[in-house]
Amino acid sequence: MKSEIKALAVILLLSFGLSAAVLYLLGIPEFIPKFYALAMSDSINPCTFVIYTMLLIAISVREVSRRRLYVIGSAFILAVYVSYYLLGVGLLFLGRYIPLWAAGVFAIGFGIYTIVTGIMERSRIGGKGKIRKKMFSADATFVGSFLLGVMVSTTLLPCSAGSYLVYATIIAHGSEALAFLLLALYNIIFVLPLVVILLAMGSVSESKRFSQAMVRHSMELSVVAGLLLIGIGVWVLLGA
Repeated sequence: MKSEIKALAVILLLSFGLSAAVLYLLGIPEFIPKFYALAMSDSINPCTFVIYTMLLIAISVREVSRRRLYVIGSAFILAVYVSYYLLGVGLLFLGRYIPLWAAGVFAIGFGIYTIVTGIMERSRIGGKGKIRKKMFSADATFVGSFLLGVMVSTTLLPCSAGSYLVYATIIAHGSEALAFLLLALYNIIFVLPLVVILLAMGSVSESKRFSQAMVRHSMELSVVAGLLLIGIGVWVLLGA
């Protein structure tokens, strides 16, 4: 339990520290609280932990070495990062045509949806059975894991579309170069929990235990993520 709390604390500290430092260097420290709320509402989303737990269980039954664990885990995380960044680029172009007030309303609505589905313990992952089967049949290689990460990224959209669309809409109304940079930073925060799990736990069994612990607290995480989204939505509406 101590290792789980420690790893979660590391995730939060790294997320806040990294985003605060970069945004301060970019000269937009006033954006730090909003960025943190949006990125963390996505980063602590239990859907990500559910998918990652499936991957770790699939790895554990093959009794892979620690080195192979790092290879497979890194490929999967890289694929999720690349896929989400490319998706974000598309959302940036869409966000230019979305009024900020509409993004605020969407954030509040999606926040309520996240809280309700979390309390009712309803899965927001599409095709979970198909994903599980694919994970157990995929090759335990860098390429195999990367392709798997690309495929499962689409299943996370019902969970993360709210935060991501609102964020893309906000940054799309500013400098294009800055928007692409902020998009890259957002996705670093998004995959950071998976990186911490991979590096800090030290073995498949420990990584799986921590990830499963996060899944068991999916209701609490969903409520927190939903409240962050609602707060951002209110902020956007007041600003708009």
